[in-house]
Amino acid sequence: MSNNFQIRLAAVADLELISWHRARMFRDMGELPPDLFESFRVQSLETLQRMFDRGEYVGWLASPENEPGQIVAGAGLQLREIPPHPQTNPNGKIDIVSGPQAIIQNVFTEPEWRRRGLAALLIERIIDWTREQGIDSLVLHASDEGRALYDRLGFTATTEMRLSR
Repeated sequence: MSNNFQIRLAAVADLELISWHRARMFRDMGELPPDLFESFRVQSLETLQRMFDRGEYVGWLASPENEPGQIVAGAGLQLREIPPHPQTNPNGKIDIVSGPQAIIQNVFTEPEWRRRGLAALLIERIIDWTREQGIDSLVLHASDEGRALYDRLGFTATTEMRLSR
């Protein structure tokens, strides 16, 4: 699959497209009503610009290998510092972890390009990049449609809860 697509780091000029992807992702999941779409997209763009400027957002974009200007999928992450906390490692042992954490966000593939392995390719790139950066903690919020992919890549479900105000 990677022979058919190329992946590159996102630049500030790509944030408009990433904000569009973000709004479409939430719309496609049924969580963003049409009347809020444009406001959400603009707010996302403003926030992404601030995060990008501070080095807190890193994104990747995928295009067909023979059409590098046609972006068909993307994914990114937000970096944050977390305080020490116990975490069970893959061997079942509890470690104390702290430091940078990556929150995977904005995983989106254009509808006509879905089911071709692009999301997996992007998430694998993110996993490799975080490993290279010494980031051991990755989290994400999976849609029902994406859960099987994340399970295959080694992510485990947690007990996160949310308080909305």
